[in-house]
Amino acid sequence: MSRILVVADALWVRNEVHSALSVGSNELIDHDDPATAAQTAIDREVDAVVVDLQIGSMGGMAVTRTIRATDNDGRALPVVMLLDRGADTFLAGRAGADGWVVKPFGARELRDALATAAHAPA
Repeated sequence: MSRILVVADALWVRNEVHSALSVGSNELIDHDDPATAAQTAIDREVDAVVVDLQIGSMGGMAVTRTIRATDNDGRALPVVMLLDRGADTFLAGRAGADGWVVKPFGARELRDALATAAHAPA
């Protein structure tokens, strides 16, 4: 089973992620506060994070950077960012995301990005 933290404040984004990842034995944990997302990832012992680029006042880039700066018991936590446009891939890479998809995304596209991110070198 994979425990995945979904960091998004828009209901439609969370619904799309749930639709794509509610397969097998995934446990999806919704979170809408970017300021506490990194600590929640640690506290809930998640296996990966899916974060929306546009969330609250902090944004997906800052959330990803905070996760990267957090020790998390020495393990790299895979992060997939949900982007608004193709040009945002540069931002996702600079923030340290392991993968990304552009909204609207297909279920297979998100699952593939998450699988690739989970196998990315630390």
